[in-house]
Amino acid sequence: MREQTWLSKIMFFLNIVLTVLTFLAYSLPFLAPNAFPFLSVLTLILPLFLILNFFFFVYWLLQFKRYMLLSGLALLLGITFINRFYKFSETNLPKEDTDFKVMSYNVRLFNIYEWLPKDDVAEQISKLINEKSPDILCLQDFTTNDNVDFSRYPYSYVKLNGENLKYGQAIYSNYKIINKGEIEFPDSFNNAIFADVLKGKDTVRVYSIHLQSVKISADINEKIDEAKSKFILKRLSLAFGKQQQQSEIISEHFENCSYPKIICSDLNNSAFSYVYRTIKGDMKDAFEEAGTGFGKSYNFKYYPARIDFILVDDAIQVKQFKSIDTFFQSDHFPQITRLNLEKKEEK
Repeated sequence: MREQTWLSKIMFFLNIVLTVLTFLAYSLPFLAPNAFPFLSVLTLILPLFLILNFFFFVYWLLQFKRYMLLSGLALLLGITFINRFYKFSETNLPKEDTDFKVMSYNVRLFNIYEWLPKDDVAEQISKLINEKSPDILCLQDFTTNDNVDFSRYPYSYVKLNGENLKYGQAIYSNYKIINKGEIEFPDSFNNAIFADVLKGKDTVRVYSIHLQSVKISADINEKIDEAKSKFILKRLSLAFGKQQQQSEIISEHFENCSYPKIICSDLNNSAFSYVYRTIKGDMKDAFEEAGTGFGKSYNFKYYPARIDFILVDDAIQVKQFKSIDTFFQSDHFPQITRLNLEKKEEK
């Protein structure tokens, strides 16, 4: 009986610590990473906090103890965060002639440095693009490759930088591009580009955004000691600080746009972060609108990470969304969504 009492005390203490960390993580999307650089790391593991709170809730519930209210309250207040992490139901609205498809994909330079032990990556990506046939295609970490066929697209905007290797981003479109441009970030090789496309009588601005990388391998097999942990935390903090600056630059650019916007992005951060909140604003997340499951977009070995996003303005209806997480030709997974500019009235 005494052992059970001590176990309950230890579990209750751990539950308190978890709850405090959870509430702290809830506040971080509203706090600039530059002010709390190390705490911002908590946003990456907020889903883990939610899962642990659920287990604590069930643990205390089975023992008929009021301690369950602790994690119960944390889960109740975090219900909006749960929807960003996991979707239980999928939306697939009927197709119409006015629908159009948008794909976003970080192609990781088409495996030019042979990160993957295969030599047909470019061909496989080209095959996927032809199979899915998106009307608008946004590619991050892009470089030219003769084995990828983009001839089906009459319009494009490709912006490459660099000296030895030219790389950057690309937007391919079945619709006429009437304006285009680049958003440069200070002290960074990352950037954002945009293209104003003419669909029928409507003009839509399409952004392709690639924020500062945290430069952590997707497959962590090596032993992580205290020194390496500090190094990783420092790298994350510096990257989050740059991402904050970059997201604020992009947000300012949005203010000068009068067209409906479609954002294709590799934010290198989670849906619980300050940068996601800054860029998303009042826009809709295509995964939250029509996706299902975890919406995994990055091939991290131990965690269903979603760091790539397709966002749309309220004037655009999201009719279907899919993260193709069985397509292993990059460290990211392609995302595709079916949209319609003629938003239907909600019943």
